[in-house]
Amino acid sequence: MVCPEERAQIIRLVKREVVPAIGCTEPIAVALCVAKAAETLQCRPEQIEVRLSANILKNAMGVGIPGTGMIGLPIAVALGALIGRSDYQLEVLKDCTPEAVADGRRFIDEKRIHISLKEHIAEKLYIEVVCKACGKESTAIISGGHTRFVYVALGDEVLLDCRTASQGAAEGDEEVPLTLKKVFDFATTAPLDEIRFILETAKLNKAAAEASFRGDYGHGLGRMIQGPNEQRMMGNSIFSRILSYTSGACDARMAGAMIPVMSNSGSGNQGISATLPVLIYAEETEKSEEELIRALMLSHLTVIYIKQSLGRLSALCGCVVAATGSSCGITWLMGGDYRRVSYAVQNMIANLTGMICDGAKPSCALKVTTGVSTAVLSAVMAMEDRCVTSVEGIIDEDVDRSIRNLTLIGSRGMNETDRLVLDIMTSKR
Repeated sequence: MVCPEERAQIIRLVKREVVPAIGCTEPIAVALCVAKAAETLQCRPEQIEVRLSANILKNAMGVGIPGTGMIGLPIAVALGALIGRSDYQLEVLKDCTPEAVADGRRFIDEKRIHISLKEHIAEKLYIEVVCKACGKESTAIISGGHTRFVYVALGDEVLLDCRTASQGAAEGDEEVPLTLKKVFDFATTAPLDEIRFILETAKLNKAAAEASFRGDYGHGLGRMIQGPNEQRMMGNSIFSRILSYTSGACDARMAGAMIPVMSNSGSGNQGISATLPVLIYAEETEKSEEELIRALMLSHLTVIYIKQSLGRLSALCGCVVAATGSSCGITWLMGGDYRRVSYAVQNMIANLTGMICDGAKPSCALKVTTGVSTAVLSAVMAMEDRCVTSVEGIIDEDVDRSIRNLTLIGSRGMNETDRLVLDIMTSKR
């Protein structure tokens, strides 16, 4: 059992990490930082300098910006300055209008934006924005979290400076040490009314998937899976509906639809992948509301736990982590105990470790589909008492050590891969 004080800490952690977002979180975080710098300047910027870590740059290059019909950072920067509101957090651009987009296009054409790579920084999530106008200059820095401001200044007047704190926990954040067993115990025993809020993830992310079926977003993978040819091959099954809903929500989000999703650990795709496989399985098998709540909490908290050691951004595709969470949720809904849930995690790590992140883009729907299909397979194996053993590859007898092996590979071992991926992406014509 988790004690009441620790239970309250975990609830605060989940509420901090599972939040609504419109659009891919990396360019939206850049827009948020620009909005804060522009607000601090207190007038319309004439020039904007944006310096980004490689991982932010990689994840913001090829993704649609909500409400614009445009791709990439320049329009996100322009709109952040022109209509962004920092108090909206990851919904910073929700006031976007066609008139604002036209104004943003002019802002770009006037060469008012300069975007560059911030060299020689260890932090993978780093955004620095300098706005200039009317003989004044303002600076805002986000580091270590998509909404975590660590520095704000107007000229020589420093309004906020907690850059040292950003290297560990942000000011006001709590360190909540987790293990898979603690995650499981919390999700399955916490008073239901205290964790009922997690149902909002199901409502928001399912709505995003259903909106994608009514439109034509990205590669249209979610809607395609529901087509007659695909149905003949895959059948109209729980499995195919899990794939369709999860990839559909990702289709819409990566294409820049003005549709909110519930994110996890700063990623909308992670929130989608942690939610929809669990929700669809629960609906199709007529599970109770309590079972759905606990399975969703198990899924989302597992993702948060793994991201604690992996970091916000890495060379490892986030769908690996998020699908591991949903595999835990599905396994529990199938009647699995802690042992079988840990088997599902081991099976996921043995299968998907090493899938690279090559930026946010429409084809993320393909990787999400790969992740959740593996999540179902891993759950099925776990329920048959099948588990990859410690003599195989990076798997350890202790599931928490296996998770550390996964996150070490993603956070350290694949750093050179990350650099090469960025080089390839930025050298294309």
